[in-house]
Amino acid sequence: MESRKSTASFLWGAATSAFQIEGAPSADGKGPSIWDQFCAMPGKTAEGLAGLEACDHYHRYREDVEIMRRLDLPAYRFSISWPRVIPQGRGAENPSGWDFYDRLTDCLCAAGIEPVATLFHWDLPAALQTELGGSAHPDLPLIFADYAEAAFRRLGDRVRYWLTINEPWCIVELGHVRGCHAPGVKDRAVGYVVAHNLIRAHGHAVARYRVVRRRPGAISLALNGPYSFPASESSLDRIAAQRAMEACLGWFGDPCFFGDYPAVMRERLGGELPSFSQQDASLLTGSMDFIALNYYTANLVRHAPGGDRLQLLELELPQAKRTSTGWSICPDGLYQMLSWLSRRYGGLPIWVTENGAAFDDCPDESGQVNDADRVAYLREHIAAVDRAIAAGINVQGYFVWSLLDNLEWAEGFSKRFGLVRCDFRSQRRTIKRSGHWYAELIAKRCRTPLRQEQAGLHPEGNR
Repeated sequence: MESRKSTASFLWGAATSAFQIEGAPSADGKGPSIWDQFCAMPGKTAEGLAGLEACDHYHRYREDVEIMRRLDLPAYRFSISWPRVIPQGRGAENPSGWDFYDRLTDCLCAAGIEPVATLFHWDLPAALQTELGGSAHPDLPLIFADYAEAAFRRLGDRVRYWLTINEPWCIVELGHVRGCHAPGVKDRAVGYVVAHNLIRAHGHAVARYRVVRRRPGAISLALNGPYSFPASESSLDRIAAQRAMEACLGWFGDPCFFGDYPAVMRERLGGELPSFSQQDASLLTGSMDFIALNYYTANLVRHAPGGDRLQLLELELPQAKRTSTGWSICPDGLYQMLSWLSRRYGGLPIWVTENGAAFDDCPDESGQVNDADRVAYLREHIAAVDRAIAAGINVQGYFVWSLLDNLEWAEGFSKRFGLVRCDFRSQRRTIKRSGHWYAELIAKRCRTPLRQEQAGLHPEGNR
């Protein structure tokens, strides 16, 4: 089904993150991140692999932008490595680090590719963790806002679209509750404090953006989570599924739209949740110019009395096909998620800022990668986006995760998400069948070349 949206008002792209592709962890004055430290700890990552080289994008960015140009990508979402540009996380900036992002941004613009920048994709400067205790420190929001303002001033003449924080739920739950991601903390009470500070950091950064932005644009943060279907038709399970959605996406989305946490979290968690000051609530309310969604999977939720305070039991979807990460494939979950977000947040424009799948795809004897499973995954999920648009939901963008096979955090190089295969020994890039398919889909959607100014493409803020 072809989208009814003109491509003049819809942005197609692909996404990456700095730590997963750049490599060069100490080049040209870059400081270490918490992920550099975490990967150096024995047993923390698959086969002990770290981001020492990753995809070597730091040195090969021109080659990668040329691949994007060959794929005719209208947009590219990348992240800035905070410790590359401010090695200690605060204080002195690193001109060489900023020069890299200048070169990358200029290269994208010259190729007619819209740069979309994420400020914080999990790689917190290690110095902030060591000296302050990381994201749990009450000064973190203003320290982050100072970094964000430096980025807006440096790149804002070319970058129009920004994400402050990628998947804060993962930073909290995986990094500070389960401890399987950096910085490896296992303390739910600390997790709630970290979540609170990340939300406040977003609010302060957006306030700075709206003062110093150099051209019209838009800003948000990237939410993530599975879509939760009720495990049965019982009212208790239906209410539990709604509660699961509010306790995941609403945990971070509600403060940025309404100025406070979901009522069900306040009621059930009580004093475990910190409170926003009146100033915080004012900064946060309306701080999403659009909704940014990273969607991968869905689950079932059952009401579970006697468990934790939220009384939720998450179950896998029966008989669903799975990716190599074990995630259930559920395109309808994406449609339902888009509907849920649109209803909850007043019909704000929505961008799908990540969607993709890892499969065990390998090159054939000729070196080509026929990743038919990924093609099917993308086709079905883009059809779900089309269905949402046909239903009147204001979806304005779709970004595949990921442009390149990359370092999949604690999973090392064992999971491949890319439209482009990266041989991690030779660093040779090979466009997979899915990459060619995606390029053909974009061409069939008759996009307007981004070399022409797209006036009015996206929201300019809701204030």
